[in-house]
Amino acid sequence: MTIFRIGLWAVIALCAGAAVSLYLGRGLGPDGEQAAYGTPFKLTDQNGAEITEAAFLGKPSAVFFGYTHCPDVCPTTMAELGGFQSQLAAEGKPLNVVFVTVDPERDTAPLLKDYVEAVSPAVIAITGDPAGIAAMLKGWGVYAKRVGEGPDYLMDHTATTFLLDSKGRFSGTIAYGEDPKTAKEKLDRLAAL
Repeated sequence: MTIFRIGLWAVIALCAGAAVSLYLGRGLGPDGEQAAYGTPFKLTDQNGAEITEAAFLGKPSAVFFGYTHCPDVCPTTMAELGGFQSQLAAEGKPLNVVFVTVDPERDTAPLLKDYVEAVSPAVIAITGDPAGIAAMLKGWGVYAKRVGEGPDYLMDHTATTFLLDSKGRFSGTIAYGEDPKTAKEKLDRLAAL
């Protein structure tokens, strides 16, 4: 029985080590440095201009995937992120707040512009053709699914905010409903990277 347990733990340790190696090795560039998170994209911002993954470079980013017709999670999250962005700006710590739609069929650039400007004029919003948005969601590991029929359908989607450092590399997450103090501490650490 003891040999069996030792063998089982050895297998578990090997599997865990392989998983960590895959995670840490994911997206490494030729110089061994971690590459930017997600996949390259070419979509549209709230002003109708082309936007790419380059928008995540130069300063840390908090990226949330949602939709404008969302009844609760999205407006709450965006209000919180807008508040954090203002606090950090007052402390001299710039932060991109980015809202990526999971509902490009309804979320046009003008609609997104009105939506994010209600939060803050500094928030970036991203939309585009459904295939382009679907590719970005897949590249980020974001789940989104239409629920219901007719014009008032809802979207079931990942409610996590992704944190990227100034080089676009994954640095952590903020969960929906996370304690604001903990979230602010994560953003302070992110701003220091």
